[in-house]
Amino acid sequence: MKLSEKAVEPQNPQENPPEALPEAGPFDSILEGQLASMAAEREQFAAEKAELQERLLRARAEFENARRRSEQKILESFQFAAMNVVGDMLPILDDFERALKVETADRDYAKGVELIYQRMADTLKKLGLEPIETAGQKFDPNLHQAVERVETGDAEDQAILGEFQRGYNFKGKLLRPAMVRVAVRP
Repeated sequence: MKLSEKAVEPQNPQENPPEALPEAGPFDSILEGQLASMAAEREQFAAEKAELQERLLRARAEFENARRRSEQKILESFQFAAMNVVGDMLPILDDFERALKVETADRDYAKGVELIYQRMADTLKKLGLEPIETAGQKFDPNLHQAVERVETGDAEDQAILGEFQRGYNFKGKLLRPAMVRVAVRP
């Protein structure tokens, strides 16, 4: 019989069952053990990776917070230094205000003093200096210093009658309280 004459019979899976798997040998138990240990190592590495990622995120957050605190401290130190400088300049500003109240025969001199005062006041205002308003206000011990108490029935109790020295805030913080005269009911 020739090869071409040999008939090919269709295979029926029921007639020819697949060959049975060979029985487990001594190496199969070794391979299973290695696979189990590799799976355990993989889980351990995944847990370590997650822990390291968490530590990295925490370290980044701590660094960012430290950077912000450092910037805030630097800003506060600059503001404190500016507050000291502005506070030291307040007596000069007071002197200019007193000089402007004095009548003088030389109008050009008075105008020059007024211009210097205005320029200095504007510069201090740009830095953050704000005068405390006292006219028509009630006495507030957080903003005012009562230098004189006057018994009177003409004004409300604790109303400010006059100002001896102007008070100032610097960037929202009290720099110097206003020295005032306060009305007291008899």
